[in-house]
Amino acid sequence: MRTIRVGNCSGFYGDRLSAMREMLEGGPLDYLTGDYLAELTMLILGKDRMKDADLGYARTFLRQLSDCLALAKVRGVRIVANAGGLNPAGLAQRVREVAAEQGVEVVVAHVEGDDLVAKAGGYGWDGALTANAYLGAFGIAEALRHGADIVVTGRVTDASVVVGPAIAEFGWGREDVDRLAGAVVAGHVVECGAQATGGNFSGFADIDTSRPLGFPIAEVAEDGTSVITKHPGTGGAVTVDTVTAQLVYEIGGPVYLNPDVATRLDTIRLEQDGDDRVRISGVRGEAPPPTTKVALNSLGGFRNQVEFVLTGLDIEQKAAWVRAQLEDALRGVAIDEISWELVRTDRPDPATEPEAAALLRCHVKSSDPAAAGRAFSGAAVELALASYPGFHVTAPPSAASPFGIYRAVYLPQSDVPHVVVLADGTRIDIPPPEHAASDTSPSPASGADSRYGSPEGHESAPLGETVRKALGRLAYARSGDKGGAANVGVWIPADHPRRADAFAWLADTLDAARVRELLPEAAGLPVTVHPLPNLAAVNVVIDGLLGDGVASSTRFDPQAKAVGEWLRARLVDIPRELLV
Repeated sequence: MRTIRVGNCSGFYGDRLSAMREMLEGGPLDYLTGDYLAELTMLILGKDRMKDADLGYARTFLRQLSDCLALAKVRGVRIVANAGGLNPAGLAQRVREVAAEQGVEVVVAHVEGDDLVAKAGGYGWDGALTANAYLGAFGIAEALRHGADIVVTGRVTDASVVVGPAIAEFGWGREDVDRLAGAVVAGHVVECGAQATGGNFSGFADIDTSRPLGFPIAEVAEDGTSVITKHPGTGGAVTVDTVTAQLVYEIGGPVYLNPDVATRLDTIRLEQDGDDRVRISGVRGEAPPPTTKVALNSLGGFRNQVEFVLTGLDIEQKAAWVRAQLEDALRGVAIDEISWELVRTDRPDPATEPEAAALLRCHVKSSDPAAAGRAFSGAAVELALASYPGFHVTAPPSAASPFGIYRAVYLPQSDVPHVVVLADGTRIDIPPPEHAASDTSPSPASGADSRYGSPEGHESAPLGETVRKALGRLAYARSGDKGGAANVGVWIPADHPRRADAFAWLADTLDAARVRELLPEAAGLPVTVHPLPNLAAVNVVIDGLLGDGVASSTRFDPQAKAVGEWLRARLVDIPRELLV
């Protein structure tokens, strides 16, 4: 069966610059892809475009390509990346200019249509700085079929840069929903770069961390199955657990909606297929949704912060005093929102001064930059000699910085242009799916729809005595952000000798009420728990934990990247026989 080797060299805007060369030199590839866009990135690019209309794309991609263009051509590797951001046409032209300067003959195409900011007023999206619809993979495939060596896109779904090459190579149509779904899963695994090879992995102690982590490769087969691997000699590992960690990252329920196909996450089968090789099979797909998500970013105002260091005894009283002082000083100042967080990092009988210190964090937001800037900073600094003993701050407050507000809306796919622009300027319209699903509501949270071969419910044996231990002594976790929601995937390691029993206990124990108990920040917030028995996992979605999204969040961990590790550190009563 024919397969293609699709590598990844970027999981975000700012990832390892050397990764493109490492991937091209490390072994054979057919395609090299990169994901440069995230909800926050679109806001950053929007600010770039405000300063210079010729910008709006991921400039690091151009730096990588300038170094590797000739190498990619010699190796016969075609490159697909969403680095075009808000200006894919501009990036495509810059790539052509670089190629001409280097004397490298390459065909460059781009995909556009996702940028809807010019129509924002007509849709009622007043104030939108960016408005980008998520496009699918068929535009990328069309560009490749017309001979493009390099395809740059705007806001396509993260997996599309992998799905597009598979469509082009294997001739899949929109009716091939199982194959498309399999490629979406492969794309989802590799889209975040080294997160599939051990990055941000709870079980990092058991993998090779002596060398830089390798970037992942998806060997996608014509039937939609795939093998996740990496180049030999690179750090990290590819195991069922590192792949599971990425599978449960930033998802919702068992149905993973994509403009090209609705992918059933509750049908995925993983198996170790040799060293650093994990086979993905069994993935089933359904008709895609009739709508696609549009990510909106707008400027929300200005913000500032200060961290007071509280040392030694009477921490609570010191915090109360300086809080009252600062709030009194800010009366009459146009502060729209002020929030406080006391972080008790201090210890009894501290052997060092840092062990004696706690942090009191204060955030302010305002529509007035002067209020959040000079007025707030001055009020905080003026307390230096007139407040609690040992007064100092981690850094002086500075000028206010703008923050953004994120929200998602949905449009019919038929309302969103999807256009391929070839090297000669020819424009090809990509039609939306003809047979979209009429109901895109997620499947029941049980995730055990027998039509898709999900495992039958496991009847666990009675478990005996429990011991109070950290949840992470039994389970791994991975967390992240989706707009204002936090997603936490929790699963039982693949090598657990009683994995089925342990998963049954996990699914029974980690319900919404327990999540709110273990993560007090979630109290009062909507919490949904989706079991995924085939992965021995549950996926927890906490709506509203991040407020208006990462660009405006004042949480200590604004993207919820460490919420999973916080959850693992909480003590629960675990059956002793499961702690092996």
